[in-house]
Order: sequence, then structure tokens, then C-alpha cells
Amino acid sequence: MAGKIHAGDLVKIHYTGRLANGMVFSTSIGSEPLEFTAGSDEVIEGLSEAVIGMEEGERRFITIPPEKAYGYRDPQLEWEVPLADLPEGVQVGDRLSAQMGNQRIRFWVKEITGNVAILDANHPLAEQTLHLEIEILSVVPRS
Repeated sequence: MAGKIHAGDLVKIHYTGRLANGMVFSTSIGSEPLEFTAGSDEVIEGLSEAVIGMEEGERRFITIPPEKAYGYRDPQLEWEVPLADLPEGVQVGDRLSAQMGNQRIRFWVKEITGNVAILDANHPLAEQTLHLEIEILSVVPRS
């Protein structure tokens, strides 16, 4: 059994993430555990920091504010485009991506009004406070 988790340790966890209204937005239960390096930027900051000091087998409920999760909405990441410029049959909620320079931008269709669509590149969980139940399955200390 490993001791307390330190930054740099490799951890495997199971988690269930809920929004303030209790709706589950993501879970690893029933699938592969999430594996990441504690204290790294491989996962959202609030989760990466929360596991530090925990131990293998420990369970904890954590609350992650937007600034340590997916940040706040940026209105500059929304733009209007003619519906004709999008794939035929596109609907509100569809996830799309486009190449802009040498970067691939992912966005979703927020609204369609007449011949115009509003696209949003903010993370769908931007501005949300996240509530996670986490269980530490294994810890591999950094070498």
C-alpha cells in the first residue's frame, strides 16, 4: 500500500462528476479508470490538486470551482456564421471542428436562427462548479 500521494505520482482513480443540479456529466464507473500524474496539467487543475495528500483506497467528495475546472465563458469564443457554411443538416448541440491556421478548433452549434448559426468554442462545462466523487485505486510513486 502506497503512502500519501505527492505531486508527480501516477494515480488511477474512479470518479463520478455531477453538476450543481445533481446531473452526472461524466463517470469512469463501468469503464477504464482515469490515470494521470498528480499535480500535472493532464486533467483539470482542481482534480489534479485534490488527489495530493490522499491515499490508495481513499474516497472523497470534492467541489471544483470554475477557475480550477473549465474556466469562465469567453464571449469572444462565440461567432455567427451563415448556415450555408456549415455541413448540411447541422442541428443545435452538434459538435464540430475546423482547422484555423495550424490549430484545430472544436466548437458546438449553440443556436440556429433563420440562415445564421451561432458557434461556441467555450468548453460546454465553462462557468460550472463541478462536484466529483473520487476513489483512489492505485498510486505509483514518482521515481
